[in-house]
Parts: sequence; C-alpha cells; structure tokens
Amino acid sequence: QVQLVESGGGLVQPGGSLRLSCAASGITFTMYTMGWYRQVPGKQRELVATITSAGYINYADSVKGRFTISRDNAKNTVLLQMNSLKPEDTAVYYCKAQYRYSSTPYYWGQGTQVTVSS
Repeated sequence: QVQLVESGGGLVQPGGSLRLSCAASGITFTMYTMGWYRQVPGKQRELVATITSAGYINYADSVKGRFTISRDNAKNTVLLQMNSLKPEDTAVYYCKAQYRYSSTPYYWGQGTQVTVSS
C-alpha cells in the first residue's frame, strides 16, 4: 500500500554535501505535508524540515542556511539538499508524509544513514 523510500545517504567529510530523496507511493501526494526528520542513538527523533503541498517551508534552527527542502508534486518526491555538513548532522534521516487535514494518517520511511566524519 503506502511506501516511502529514502535514498542518497552515505559517508561524507565535514563541509561536504549530500542530497536525500524520498519517493512516495500509495498516497495522494498533494494532500500530504512532507518532512525530513533525523534520529541519533539515545535521542528522540527531531524535525529537520517540512514542506506543504503549496511550498510553505519550515526548518529546524540547526540546519537553516545549510539545508534546502523541496518537492516535486508531479513525481511524488521530496528532496533534502544538505550542504556544509557537520559531524553533528550524523543521523538516520527519515521521510514523513503527514495528512494535511488531520493528525492521521501519517507514514514514515525506513530511513537512510548519513555519516559526516573525517
């Protein structure tokens, strides 16, 4: 049924860049706010960025000026361009689809590992 598939994670050096992609299927994409969240061991999952179907964007303070979220409604995809990466950006990054008219339904992807290290 519903599937969110993240890709693009990997190992990069501090100051480097990565682009994450999330492909959604099984939902009416324009009815969902899309977001990127991240989680490190021992800590709760935290918001990175969200984007509504109309393009309204919210970023966590920790990534403002470095990360850019975008979406292509025709392709049912959401992207996260990550520049000037820092070791503290290391985490598993998850894609989320949130129904815009109520708290449910919502869906999570399986996550993709991002490691920033020398």
